[in-house]
Amino acid sequence: MRIIIAGGHGKIALLLAARLKSGAVGLVRNPAHLPDVEATGAGAVLCDLERASLDEVTRIVEGADAVVFAAGAGPGSGAPRKDTVDRGASVLLADAAERAGVGRFIQISSMGAGKPPAGGDEVWAAYIRAKTEAEEDLRRRDGLAWTILRPGRLTDEPGTGLVRLAPEVPPGAVPRDDVAAVIVALLEHPGTAGRTLELVSGDTPIIDLVATE
Repeated sequence: MRIIIAGGHGKIALLLAARLKSGAVGLVRNPAHLPDVEATGAGAVLCDLERASLDEVTRIVEGADAVVFAAGAGPGSGAPRKDTVDRGASVLLADAAERAGVGRFIQISSMGAGKPPAGGDEVWAAYIRAKTEAEEDLRRRDGLAWTILRPGRLTDEPGTGLVRLAPEVPPGAVPRDDVAAVIVALLEHPGTAGRTLELVSGDTPIIDLVATE
């Protein structure tokens, strides 16, 4: 498989690339990040999804089996970049995937998306709105076998391979390593297309849960 990972230098993306190795291609906007992606065994391509054209992104994803949207504006970014990255870049990547005939699309969203922002500040509210609108854009598309994954609070603890994965789960945390493992399982089980799934740590092996979704 050839899997394109947007936001290729992010923590989840690097963990995912390390699992997929030569089957993955990470997209990064900073040339200094190319070696970090390549060190996982994956390929790396320079592409700034805030500035790239649809034609450019389409050329990059042509021939891919799936794309994974793991990009995010990140800590310290203001409300405008939550829109341009967390929503706009996802829409651009989905447009390119459809144009290139890439059927499978995994979107990393967030628990809290799909609901009015609860608490937090203006930037948090902008982040939740952006994730919600990116999800809504995917659901309107008939040409993509999309799956939306909403992890809980992310940690850097070692993965356990034991999670709770369902359309709705109680709030909780989950290691980024387990998020990456769940994405691999989703890619291997196309029957999860058309599902929005929330994810936190639990007591059930990942493959058992994904195979039944």
